[in-house]
Amino acid sequence: MTKKDYYEILGISRNATQEEIKKAYRRMALKYHPDRNPGNKEAEEKFKEAAEAYSVLADPQKRAIYDRYGHEGLRGEGFTGFTGFESSLFEEFADILGSFFGFSDFFTSQERKGRPSPQRGRDLVMEVEISLEEAANGVEKEIKLNRPEICPFCHGQGHEPGTKPSLCPICHGRGQIRSQHGFVIITRTCSHCGGEGEIITTPCRECQGTGRIKHKKTLKVRIPAGIEDGARLRIEGEGEPGEKGGYAGDLYIVISIKPHEFFLREGNNLICEIPISVTQAALGASIEIPTIDGGSEILRIPAGTQSGHVFKIKGKGIKDIRGRGRGDLLIKVFVKTPRDLTKEQKELLRELARQWGEEPDSVDRRIFLKYKERTH
Repeated sequence: MTKKDYYEILGISRNATQEEIKKAYRRMALKYHPDRNPGNKEAEEKFKEAAEAYSVLADPQKRAIYDRYGHEGLRGEGFTGFTGFESSLFEEFADILGSFFGFSDFFTSQERKGRPSPQRGRDLVMEVEISLEEAANGVEKEIKLNRPEICPFCHGQGHEPGTKPSLCPICHGRGQIRSQHGFVIITRTCSHCGGEGEIITTPCRECQGTGRIKHKKTLKVRIPAGIEDGARLRIEGEGEPGEKGGYAGDLYIVISIKPHEFFLREGNNLICEIPISVTQAALGASIEIPTIDGGSEILRIPAGTQSGHVFKIKGKGIKDIRGRGRGDLLIKVFVKTPRDLTKEQKELLRELARQWGEEPDSVDRRIFLKYKERTH
């Protein structure tokens, strides 16, 4: 019999793009799929024709041969037409039809490969709380892990030492099961053995066949000076062990810095507030200020210092984690107003106010007058 033209089968022009070819096949396949046309031999044949046409036109090399030499050229290359969906071809069709007919469930990347390949272990995350002093100066912390480890008794094999797994009775050691639905051949991972091809009949007494046991471990972690709140430290290979010989995962340490009662951090700078008396602000004073490294600095407060003034002590902040120097210590002073004055103290302050030209018992209109001057 003379074969139909592949372009005619899909209803497309000879210069159709790959996307147009795929759309045309999808339309035909959904229309004539046997699940939508049970018992309809004509629909089944049209479905096969569309599948064959797509398998040629979607392949640039086959399409070039077909365009030049037709069906004879394809036969010369060994192409004999549609014989059924083997998994290698069906993977591509599953991308188009899987969401409609559930075929893609059978073709995850693992199932295409047959037996499970080595898998990297899961990463672990742990939060470690440190003080601001520890963040500023660096610290070494001990952390305790309770994580799965490869069973030392069976070396992760899962079966009792001296025994061997048995051949899977379902897949007979292949790790895969093939089933045929009409002309569609589906290969999937054996659910009985998980694709291993073997069944553990004598589980390890220590790990009960899992190949893993819980193990407590203590690690020493060096936290660098200058680390910030929320930063993560990665310790390679200290996560969960891999499967089937895969690499272990990593351990991530998330840093949480406790609030400090005296210092507030802003980048690499430290900020603190200290109270000073009226006489210290007016006459000047020397005050000892604590530093984050456990030492102290003398702060010279000049006479006439106003409340809210900020002083800076260079290099007494936090070390830069990248080694770019150190931040500063910023000291904000506020004048503390005395309370519960005695009669004599009040009289002394009134006398001082009169010498300054102030009248504490009357309304002070200086601020109001300055405002009026600016607005007129």
